[in-house]
Amino acid sequence: MTLKLGIDIGSVTAKIVVLDEASQIKESRYIRTKGQPVETILAILEEVLGKYPTSQFGVVAATGTGGELIAQILEIPFINEIIAQAAGTARFHPEVRTILEIGGQDSKLIIIDTASGTPKVSDFALNGACAAGTGSFLDQQASRMGIPIEQLGGVAMQSAHPPPVAGRCSVFAKTDMIHLQQVGTPVHDILAGLCFAMVRNFKAQVGKGRHLPRPIAFQGGVAANIAIRRAVLEVNDLKESELIIPEHFAVLGAMGAALVASERKSKALLPANTLQRLRDYIARREHQFVSLPQLIGDGYQLVNQAAEIKGTEKIEAFIGIDIGSISTNVVVLDRANNIIYRCYIMTASRPLDAVRAGLLDAGKHIGD
Repeated sequence: MTLKLGIDIGSVTAKIVVLDEASQIKESRYIRTKGQPVETILAILEEVLGKYPTSQFGVVAATGTGGELIAQILEIPFINEIIAQAAGTARFHPEVRTILEIGGQDSKLIIIDTASGTPKVSDFALNGACAAGTGSFLDQQASRMGIPIEQLGGVAMQSAHPPPVAGRCSVFAKTDMIHLQQVGTPVHDILAGLCFAMVRNFKAQVGKGRHLPRPIAFQGGVAANIAIRRAVLEVNDLKESELIIPEHFAVLGAMGAALVASERKSKALLPANTLQRLRDYIARREHQFVSLPQLIGDGYQLVNQAAEIKGTEKIEAFIGIDIGSISTNVVVLDRANNIIYRCYIMTASRPLDAVRAGLLDAGKHIGD
């Protein structure tokens, strides 16, 4: 059996798809690279090639922002990611006319024309060099608020009335979210507001007023988020039947790369020494980092110890509370401004809980 192999390396994840002779998916992998794309691909291929020998792959190609490097190392074709995404979608959903693809740091809008009888890309647009409206910003904010990214969608779906959050800039979005936290807005409402902001940003910055023919396919890793799916429906005023979430939404780029290489009758095969080439590249590459000289203290003395309370007589005490976007601080002073208690705890997007915890801890340490 002759197999096809598609490799898609994005800014955050690496995807591999193995197709059979009928272009059906036999194997697929979707793994975060954690900043090590070559090592990640090596680990995936070690597993895949443990099942299928390299000689079985008659077609192989790479795509994605990091795919060109792998294509050079393995001497295989590199397929433009717009073409790859369109081809992967057309394989399962030839009726799709518009593709919305949101990944870790890239967002794409692809419009398909079928007037000739064969689906072709008639227009496309990409996001700018900004994290706003991408999966990495969702990851960052979910982590900051103490919500696993896999649970973000489910939590956000609890919101009935998502508050407005700025979406054009990730800095402004974070500012809005911090303000909502400080006024006690429930976490699920804040996250829902973020999801809607992302989709509005995509529509404004990538769509730029274009008419989006229906039906629309939503794909890329962010398509796993059910709250983003909800926002795509509402922001674009779509009916349920007009939005398609492909079964293999996360790996369609890898699949499309293999299909396009097959259609072009590419003669490039997967090298017999594929794994060794990747290992050699990792061993040979050089890391050159230039660091600044070590910081030297300026002699400023910090108060590291709180003053002790002597005796059992009650004293006048004054409590100061500082609630920030990241941390909450509680300090207790006596009449002479000596610190008799202090704590520094993470706000964790729950300012009221943080203040309660700080005051409770103060009570345990200094009593009444």
